[in-house]
Parts: sequence; structure tokens; C-alpha cells
Amino acid sequence: MIVHYLWVSVLDIMRGILLFLCAALAACQNISYEPGLNPKKTYEYKYDGVITIGRDMPDLAESGVRMKGSVKIIGVSAKTFLLQVSNMAFEEFNGFPGKSAFAPSPKLTERIAAQLAKPIMFEYANGRVGDIHAGAEVSNTVVNIARGILGFLQVTIKSTQNVYELKEVGIHGICQSHYFIEENTSSKELFITQVVDISNCQEKAEIYTGMALAIKNKNCKERGENLKTAVKYTYTVRPTDDGALVTKAHSDELQFFSPFNVKGGSSKVKAIKNLVLISVTDTEENQVIGPLQNRGNLIYKFGNELNQIPLVLKNVADPMTKISELLQRIAEANMNEVDATTSTDIFDLYQLLRVTTLENLEALWTQFSGNAEYRRWLLDTVTEVADARVIKFLKNRFQKADITVNEAAQTLLVALNHVTADAESLELSKEFLRMQFTKSSEFLWSIVAMSYGSVVYRYCANTEPCPATAVQPLVDFAIDSLNKGSEEEMVLALKSLGNAGHPSSIKTIMKFLPGISPTDAVLPTRVLNAAVQSLRLMAIKEPHMVQDIAFRVFVQRHLPSEVRMLAYMVLFDTKPSFALVSTVTAFLLEETNLQLASFSYSLLQGLARSQTPDNHYLSIACDVAVKILSRKLGRLTFRYSRAVVWGWFNDDFLFGTAGEIYILDNAARSFPTAITFRGHAFLIGRILQLQEVGLRAEGIRELFSQIPPINGKANINNIGAILKMLSEWQSLPKDKPLLSAFVRVFGQEVFYIDINRDMIQRGIQALSPFAGKESPLWKVIEDLQKGIQWHWTKPYLVFETRYIQATSLGLPVEISKYYSSITGITANAKGTISPPPTDNLGQLLNSDISIETDGDACVVKDHFLFHGINTDIVQSGAEFKSQTILNMPWKFAMKLNVKAKKFHIDISPCQKPTELLSVNFNVYAVSRNIEDPSGAVMTPMMADPNQENNQHLQFFKHENRTSEQEKVSFEIYHTQSRMCAEADTYGMAICIETEAKRAHYIDEYPLYYFLGYTHFAFKLEPAQSKKPVDKIHIEINGGPNKAVRTLSKMIDVFRNSEVSNVKNNSKSLKSAIVLFQLLDVMLDPAVTLKALAISGSAKPDGYEAAAYFTQAAHKDDIQLLVSQVGEEANWKLCSDANVDKAHKKTKIHLRWGAECQTYKMVMKAAISHLPGSQPTLFTTVRWDNVPVYMKEVAKRVQKYIPGMAFLLGFYQKHTINPANQVSALITAASSEYFNLKMKIPELTLYKQAIQLPFPVLQLEEMYAQSEDFREPFFMFRDLKACSLQRQPVKVVKAVSVLGTQSSCQSVEPILRCREGCYPTSTVEQSVDFDCAPLSILRRCAPPPRSGSANQKTGCPDLKMLDAWEDEEDEEEGTGEVELEEEDEEEQVVSSSENE
Repeated sequence: MIVHYLWVSVLDIMRGILLFLCAALAACQNISYEPGLNPKKTYEYKYDGVITIGRDMPDLAESGVRMKGSVKIIGVSAKTFLLQVSNMAFEEFNGFPGKSAFAPSPKLTERIAAQLAKPIMFEYANGRVGDIHAGAEVSNTVVNIARGILGFLQVTIKSTQNVYELKEVGIHGICQSHYFIEENTSSKELFITQVVDISNCQEKAEIYTGMALAIKNKNCKERGENLKTAVKYTYTVRPTDDGALVTKAHSDELQFFSPFNVKGGSSKVKAIKNLVLISVTDTEENQVIGPLQNRGNLIYKFGNELNQIPLVLKNVADPMTKISELLQRIAEANMNEVDATTSTDIFDLYQLLRVTTLENLEALWTQFSGNAEYRRWLLDTVTEVADARVIKFLKNRFQKADITVNEAAQTLLVALNHVTADAESLELSKEFLRMQFTKSSEFLWSIVAMSYGSVVYRYCANTEPCPATAVQPLVDFAIDSLNKGSEEEMVLALKSLGNAGHPSSIKTIMKFLPGISPTDAVLPTRVLNAAVQSLRLMAIKEPHMVQDIAFRVFVQRHLPSEVRMLAYMVLFDTKPSFALVSTVTAFLLEETNLQLASFSYSLLQGLARSQTPDNHYLSIACDVAVKILSRKLGRLTFRYSRAVVWGWFNDDFLFGTAGEIYILDNAARSFPTAITFRGHAFLIGRILQLQEVGLRAEGIRELFSQIPPINGKANINNIGAILKMLSEWQSLPKDKPLLSAFVRVFGQEVFYIDINRDMIQRGIQALSPFAGKESPLWKVIEDLQKGIQWHWTKPYLVFETRYIQATSLGLPVEISKYYSSITGITANAKGTISPPPTDNLGQLLNSDISIETDGDACVVKDHFLFHGINTDIVQSGAEFKSQTILNMPWKFAMKLNVKAKKFHIDISPCQKPTELLSVNFNVYAVSRNIEDPSGAVMTPMMADPNQENNQHLQFFKHENRTSEQEKVSFEIYHTQSRMCAEADTYGMAICIETEAKRAHYIDEYPLYYFLGYTHFAFKLEPAQSKKPVDKIHIEINGGPNKAVRTLSKMIDVFRNSEVSNVKNNSKSLKSAIVLFQLLDVMLDPAVTLKALAISGSAKPDGYEAAAYFTQAAHKDDIQLLVSQVGEEANWKLCSDANVDKAHKKTKIHLRWGAECQTYKMVMKAAISHLPGSQPTLFTTVRWDNVPVYMKEVAKRVQKYIPGMAFLLGFYQKHTINPANQVSALITAASSEYFNLKMKIPELTLYKQAIQLPFPVLQLEEMYAQSEDFREPFFMFRDLKACSLQRQPVKVVKAVSVLGTQSSCQSVEPILRCREGCYPTSTVEQSVDFDCAPLSILRRCAPPPRSGSANQKTGCPDLKMLDAWEDEEDEEEGTGEVELEEEDEEEQVVSSSENE
């Protein structure tokens, strides 16, 4: 029996063991690593998250926020759970790490906790967070914070792989994630590392604004990065019956930003969050949940972030009242002069306007439209609402016509170029194209059409594909204008299509291009130009199509040169391939049009030298092309069309600039057809087309092409040509522009104007001396005598660029740049005219005019850069704040008498310090929260350097990332300087103040340049004078001459010819002959200038100067004498400049000190270009005695010359050179290179083949053009055989001048073939001739074996003319120019003028 019971017990035990093993096996089989939650459980976690923004460097201020609390996840159903956050605490940090701590924000905590306590429901299954639901009262900001918490539950676990990657949904978007898994075999826990590559996202939670007009460039991005972000999650996961449970999670996110290269230092955003499981309990009761709204999935959702300017955080309740009060306060503060302290208040106004309603905007218009000042401020600031509301507001103004054309043009231009270009804004903008008010003015119509094109371009930049319906109104406008043949409408339509840059409009543009258009319509050159330039922005999306069109236009030799050159510009804007550049090169080898060849070759030269990233590959192709074309086109001169291109880029700054000047001509004349300037900036991996300004003067060029070159003297031919041109003024077509100009900003054409005959005629009539009371100037003169008060201000947000990106905590990090300005002018004036004009404006020439005026012109420019957290409840980040003030106050009385050539001005002395220019900037750690606006904190990022010992110190970074602490070396310094130049005579001083506080980190270049406080000021201050100064008197008097009488006679001639419509041409020519006689004997005047300090009845102190100019055929003399005025004053400055035009030499004697005897300096320069040699410029500066300070400065500079010369690649040779002389020899090796040899005391420097930044005129050409001198162009010259020499030209036959038989000879020698040589080609050249009556020549002819002719009274110095010719021949025989030392007392001998 006992055995039986023992056996039974054993069986029971075995059954129990078996049962246990089965249960254990079943349990093992139920273990799952698929993330999941039990809907009947409640999971409680401890959560905390921290974001800090700063430099992460010792003793540099930072800001940040911290959130912590308890998180409960409560099951509702199998796939639905509830998120509850309790014990929420929100804290802010602003200060220095290790010295400051997070401070509680109780009011903000209460606000956020109240919303997080409300039910937030989310879907969850298999490790995926689905849609999130919350009540309407829960803000987007709080829902995004909840997304940051729930992001810890979004994890993908693959039990069969340890390393894998996939795209998955996260708070940053649908991005690529890289996983690495480790398993603890004993606890079966998994340790998961997830790295999110947010640079590789299918859908990313980010917003760019204000960047649509900045062209992305891959080559710029390859040079470096401005922004880098790294995100890493680590999880500890425990398997349970319900699936893998996250027991611990940690997240690190780092964002590095710099306006330069992040490798050279950066601002850092560190976002850290932790989630730790505390308990898992059964859910005790069912949850009662009210109505909820679907708020989307886990991806961060943007709400009103764009309405929240990161520079201000204000309570926006009742915005209507706040806007009204703030606008009035700002307007009043800037009424008399610009108040720089209110420039940042304008951002408060922008913020309030962005949260107001359309109804409020209409109410504000009703309130302020009756006050000119408030009305202007409202119209200038409402543009920054920047969404559909402002378009609707302006639409109402256009429909009601309660706005002027000028106001409409200014406001609409800014509004449509700043509005967020979405579908609603696009459709609303279309309506302006159809409004009657729009077409009431041609100027307003052009603004509307081009601005709509800008809206289309920015809309398409963010919409892919962009519908053709967006640009259809402009396409229809272009086709209609072509059918009507209206030149003005065609130009406007094409410019608008160019702004839109929509590829679907290319087919329409092709209809305007010859050789491409299916029709044979002959269109004006101006229309063809507009059609070609309209392709410029389309090249971004369709470069190959634009290349094909531009090349087909370029190769059509029958087209005007200007059109082909513009096509060539567009072609190279598309960055053509090496093969296409080679094709263009082959074509240019056969090109016969020198204008086009010169332009094309010079553009290739500029691109070959370009250092900007966008031209990296293109410059290589262009360099090869230049080498191929140089033999044929390398010697084309600047008299032909040219393209000048330059640019640079710095990899450390990731910044560069570039510029282009295009000079287009149709013939080799000194007056080009068109000139265009373009400026670019390279930053943040993009290209900004800052500004483009163009001027086309085809009409004026044709008008003035009838006038031969004038070299300073009037003659019969010149005056006759001028009168002929004036007589044909009325015959010019009314619709042909004489002058056209356009302005493009950021690639968008915002303004253009065509000036035709009627516009110029109206201007001439209004300003004509014969204009009467019908002239608008007459009304100005009447108002001036009564007193004028004028005030104008213009606030303008130049640009606003923003980049917003989600962080793992659910708070958005933002990088913003703002640049704004306020311009203000206030002027008061009152005049007295004696006698006042009664009939015409010309009577003012005989009146005494007195004007008293005072006022102020000021520009305040603010520049902000923000990096940090920006929401509607809290802001925390780093902020760069800069302000530049340019101020010009005035107060003076002026007296003017034109007839007497007297100009007097009395200036009030300086009474108080006045800043004319100031620049201030600093970097701050900022903290703001909506519950305590007045408690905003801005801590300068750098501590007060006065607390440091200003030496090289070693600091430790207090971080626990590594076991060793990293040493960081930096230098703190604080410098201040003040320099003043006192003019005690006038009781004033000009001072420059500078102050800088810096912390230099050796591994952070160049960011440390901008870390710290900087102040610069240029001031005008009172100075201690010997006696009180009542006023400063300035007086300018013209010397006695016949210029006024001559001018009057010229006006009479013009008036007579205008009245008679040039019916009697012979009479006009006779008048011209009389005028020539007057001008021929006119003497150049002397000008005197006085600047005196007036002190009551005492003798004035100050200075007076007299300038004399003597012009002769071969030499010009200029004398300047400056004398000090006052008791016992004997200081003087004497300057004598002699310009030898025949030998191209200039010499300047400069003496100053007591009676001009103390100090002396002589400067000389000469240009030489002999046949077979290169153009050469030789200069010397020699001094006998100079002030001590000048010697000290020279010694300091001389110390740095050897080192700088070595760095610049100069050869150096220690030689014994004159101790009181510096000389330089510059030889133009080509239009691109020059050689330099410079001698200074004890050292000779020389270098060959110094490259110019852009091609320049050779010296000979510069001289020739300065004299308005023309010589033929030879593509190939055989310098070894026959060459040219300058020879005077003598007319063999007698010439009748004023009825007198005369002998004439050219004033200047011209290039002619040497003896025994014959010209291969010739050109006409206009020169002046000097004529003398034959009777005088016969009377003065020397008898045989007698003296020279000038021994007789009144006879010309013929011997000197012969000597001049001999000197020319000597110059031709030498290969180097030498400046001979001349005696101090050398007398300049001038030949007497011929009769």
C-alpha cells in the first residue's frame, strides 16, 4: 500500500512537471517582438524633453525650454488608445550653462497643461501610430507636442534581421530610417538604435518661404553646407504577451546652422527627450470622451506658424484696437524725422495685421483714409499681410476707385510680390487683369501685368506640375497684341511672360522670333529683344529647349546684332555643355560681324575666369574656346560691344558675388545702343539675382550720331550739325522710344519705362527759360515764396525668408532672415526772389534768389537672423540683430545770382553731436512666452569681457558625452577707439567711434567675426574754437568771362530756329557762324571758393581757394591756390598741374606750408605707345620735404611691403634707389594682363603677367577715347614691316573761312602710314583744324637768312610748331618713356593762338 501511494505521488509530480513544461512552452510560443499595447491596460511613463539653442561653447549664453510630466496611455479599444499628460511642468532657460538654471514658467505651464489634460486619442497597431484625434479647443502647438511624445511608440522591429533600413512615418515626415538591433539573451530585451535620415524624405515636415526667387544650385551645395541635422532614437524593448513593450526610450536630435559653412562654427539646436516606463495596470473604468476632430497622422502639422513672426510675441486679442493705436503712434513718432527706436515696432504692426480679418482691414481703411499720413502708413504696411486678405482688400480699392493710381501701383507691386503664392492668391490676382481701374493708366497696367507674372512664377516654384491655366491670361494677352501689331502691348506681354517663366508659354514666345515663328511677320527690334529676354527664367526648368531656341536666333546673321547678342546671353545663362560651347566656337570662327564677335569673345573670356560654383564646368569649356578664338578675336578693342564678367566665391564663408556688364552696340561708335548691369549673390546653396538694370538708347543714339566728335572746342561744322539735329527733333516718330530703362529685382522685372519724343518735349518745355505760368515749375516757385513743408516716409520689408522644420519634441525649429528699412525725408523751405519772374522762367537768370531751408533725410535698416523655437506661445533661440542708420540733417540759407555767377551759403554751426552713420549689431539668446510678454529676456551671447582677464585661457566643456573633457581655447577681448579730426576754425569735429566685444575660438572661422557686440559711428560734433562761431559762410564765384553772353546767344539761335521750324536754314547757319566767332575767343574762367567762420564783427577765419584753367592746343595748365584767412595766417597750398596733350605727359607740382615754402612734392605721369611696342604708363612721386606724420605712415607701410610682395608673387631686389622717390612702370601686355615694375627706397619690385579682374582699355585707347579721337581698327598688324606714325595734316589748297582765304593744319596729329608704306584700309576721321589768314602768314614769313616769324608783333610762333613736330619724331624713335627732372623754376612756354 505504501508503495502504491508513493507511485501515485510520483505520477502526480510528473503530471505537474509535464503541465508546467507545457505551460512554459506555450508561454514561449506567445512571446512576440511586434510592438503592441493591451487595450485593457494603462501604461504610465515618465517623460521629459529639453531643447537648447546656442553655440555649445564655454561661457556663451544659450536659451532653451524643458517639458516634463507623467504620461498615461489608456486602452479604449483594440486599436484605439488615449493619451493623458499630468503633472506637466514647462521651464525656460536663458543664460550661461553651468551658471544659470531652468526657471519655471507657471502661467505657461498652466496653459499647456490645461490642453494636454484634455483627451487626445490615437490609433495604434503593430508599432504604427495612426490618426490622432483631439478636441477643437486643443491648439495645433499642443497636438504637435503630443506627436513628439507618441513618436516613441513608432518603431519597426524585424526579428530576423539585426541591421535594416526602410521608409516610415515619423514626426519629421516619411523619411529613411536605419535600424540596428542588439539582444540581451538573458532578459530577452532588445536594444534598438534608429537613425532617421531627414535629408532623405518622401514627404518632409518643412516649409520654405521667401525662397522661390532664389535659384537652387547643385554646385553651390557641393562646396559645403549651411544646415545639417541628425536624429537618433534608442529603445529598450521587452517582449510581453501583448507584444513588444517600450520600457525606455531616448532621442537625440542635433541641428547645426551657420550663415556660412557649418564646418567653421555653427549655432546648434539640441533636442533631447526621454520616456521611462513606470507601471502597467489594468484599466479600471471606461473613459468618457467628448467629440473629437481628426488632426492627422504622426507627421508634424503646420498651423499658423507663418503668421507668427519669430522676432515678436504679442497678445493678439482685439487686433483692431491694437493696430489702430500702434499705427498712429509710429506715424506720429516719424512725422518730423525718422525715429530709429520705432523701426522694430513695425514688426509688431506686421504681426497684428497678419492675424486680423478682412473686415478689420476695411474698417481701418475707413478710419485712416482721410488722413494722408496714416493712410500712407496703412497702405505701406498692409502689404505684409501676405495672403488672400490683402489681395481682396486691394481688389475693393480698385473696384471703388478710392485709391490713386500712384498709391495703387506702389501697393499692388509690393503686395503681389510678397504674397504667399497659393491657388487662392493666384485666382484672385487674375481679377486685376480685367478691372477697369487697372487699365485707366498705362503705368498701372504694366505693374499689374508684370506682378501677376511674378505670382505665377512663385506659384509654379512650389507646384509640380504647374497648370498651364496659371499663365493663360498672359498668353492670351501676348497673342492678342501680336494680332493687333501693337508694339507697346507686345513688349509688355513678353515681359510679363518672362516674369512668369512658365514652360508652356515657350510656343507663344516662339511666334515673336524670326526664323522660328511659323509666320513671316517683321517685328521691331525692341519686340525681338523682349521676346529673347523672356526666355531667361524658363531656362531653369527647360534648359535644353531654351538652348535650342537661343542658338537658332544667334546663328541668324541677318538679324540685328543686338538681338543676336541677347540670344547669346540667354544661351550661356542655361550653362551649355562642352559640346554646345564647341559648336558656338566653330561658328564664331566664321563670324564676320565684329560687334557680335567682340561681344561673344569677351563673354567667353569672363566666364573662363569665373570662380563661382555655377560656372565651375562652364568655365573650363569657355577657357578652351578662348584659346581657339584668341588669334582671330583677341585684339578686338573696346570700341566694339563687350561683356565684362567677374565673380568670386569663398568656401569658408559659402558666400560669393558676381557681376556682369553688357555693352551692346550696332556700330563702332562711342555711344552704345544698350547697357545692362546684373548683380548676383551666392549663399545658402542658392543664387540670388539681386538686381538687374538696363538702359537702351537706340533713339537718342541715332539722334546724336549726326554730331561729329567734339574735343572741347566749337566750330562751324559742329554747331551746324547740332542745329540740324535740333531741327529734325520734331520729325522723330512719336511712338519710337528714344530711351528705355528697366529694373529687375531677384530676377523679376518690376519696372520699365519708355521715354519718347513727346515726353522729352514736355520736359524741355517745362524747364525752358521761355516757359511761363503754364509750366509746373512756375507753381513750385510760387509755393517756395510762400513757404514749403514736405514730409514723406516709406517703410519697406525688403525680404523675409523662413525655413521651418519639425523637431522630435514636436516644437518647430526655425531659421529666419528679415531685412527691413524705413526711409524718411522732411524738408522746409522758403525763398525770396528779387525781382520775381513775371513772364518766363528765364527771368530767374537775372534775379537774386535767397532760400532758407532745414530738414532731415534718414534711412534706418534693420537686419535680423533668428535660429530657434518659434510658436504662438513660446519663442526661444539665438538672434542676430543689426541696425544701420544713415542720417543727413541740414539747415542753411542760400543766395544765388546766375548772371553774376555767385553762389553763397550760410550754414548753422554744429550745436550738438549728430550721428551721420551708425552700425550696431549683436547676438542674443532670447526667450519669450505669451503669458508674460513683458518678461522677455535678451541676453547678449557673449559675457561682459570686463569680467575676464583678456588673456588666452583654457576652459572645459561641461558635457558627459565622453570620458575625457575636451579643452577649448579662445580669446576674449574688448576694444574701443575714438578718432576725431577737428576743424576748430569752424567749431566742429568729425569723429569715428568703434567698439567691439569678441570671443575668438581658434576652430571657428569665420563665424567668430560676428560673435559679440559691434558698434561703429561716424559723428559730427561741436569743437572748441578760438572764438564763438555764428555761422559758416561758403562763397563760390565764377571769374569774368563771356560764357553767359555766349550761352544767351546760343539760346536765341535755338529759339529762332524753333519758332521758324528751321524754314530759313541759311539764316540759322549764319547765326551759328557768329556763335562760333564768340566761342573761339572765349577764355576759360577762374573760380574762387571761400569757406569762412563768421564771428560777429570780428575778422572771419577760414580758407579761400582760387582755381585757374588755361587751355591751349597742346597743353593745359591748371593752378590751384588755397590760403588760410585770419589774423597772422600765412599757411598756403600751391598746386600747378601741366597736361602735355601732344606727348601725353602730366606733371603736378605741390607745395604747402608757410607761404607754400615748407613742404614740396612733385608727381609725374606719362603714356607711351610706340609702333612695335606695348602701351606703357610711367609714374613718379618725388618729395623734398613732407610732414613728420606722413613720414611715419610711409615707414610703417614700407615695413609690410616685402612680406606683402612675397605673398603676391612679386620678385624683389634690394637696390639703392632715390630715398625720396617712388616710381612705377606699368606695361599693358594685353587687354587682360599687365607687367609692373615699382621702385621704392632700397627695394625694386617687379612682376609680369598680372591678370586684370576684367579686360580694360589699353593705355593708347584710353588716351584716344579721352580725346574723342578715332583711329581705324586692324585685326592683324604687321609691326615688323610697315607701321603707323602720328603726323599733322595740312590742307594743300587755301580754304575760305569767314570769307577770308586761309591756310589750315590739323590741331592734333593723326595715325598715317610711314613713308614708303601704303594703307590696307582707311576710315574717315573727324579732327579740328587751326586756320590762319594767308595775309598774316605772308606778312609774318621770315625773309631769307633772317630770324623766326614770331619776332614780328602779332605773328604765330611757327618755329614752336616745327619744334613740336620734331619732338614727335623723337618720341617715335625711342622705345621707353623717360621723365626728365625739371628745374623747380621751369617756365611753361605756351604758343600764341592763331588769329
